Amino acid sequence: MAKKWRSQMLNWVTKTMEIPPDVMMDLPRITMVGQIHIYIENHRGLLTFTDQELRLLLKQGQLLIKGEGFVIKTILPEEILLEGKIEAVLYIEQ
Repeated sequence: MAKKWRSQMLNWVTKTMEIPPDVMMDLPRITMVGQIHIYIENHRGLLTFTDQELRLLLKQGQLLIKGEGFVIKTILPEEILLEGKIEAVLYIEQ
């Protein structure tokens, strides 16, 4: 019950104050440029990286990116820029 009330309250505050939902609800922001770049903000850490897979921890769940030829161009505490051929972006609930 408390979780539902909190979610409704966050939605109301977001709409009323015109704050982007990703900021208010602590969601990741994902920006893709075609199949070659993906920029992810507001993640909780890198779990796995190979030239074919990147897995990030989120506040709720994980983000899995699959493809080939992956290279991390930029990595900061809550941001990452990945280059390569991106074939799939999957959200994994925990």
